[in-house]
Amino acid sequence: MECFLQYLDDLDDLYGMVGLINERLRRLFFTLVSYSLAAAGALAGVWLATLHPPLALATSILLFVTLLYRSVTSPSRSRAQIV
Repeated sequence: MECFLQYLDDLDDLYGMVGLINERLRRLFFTLVSYSLAAAGALAGVWLATLHPPLALATSILLFVTLLYRSVTSPSRSRAQIV
């Protein structure tokens, strides 16, 4: 009976190990996707700047203003932790 319980314990350890590996792979996948999207956005910006510089300038100003607005209106981390 103890051997059977040991086998079940080993299977439980194997299941936990697979879960940890899956978490690493998921994080790696999301990191690669985010880097790919950032690179694609940068390349699209360069492409737009070479074809239509005024349009690229207007787009970059809109993105900057949006990020600035978000950084000003979002609660800071120190205030969010106190509340």
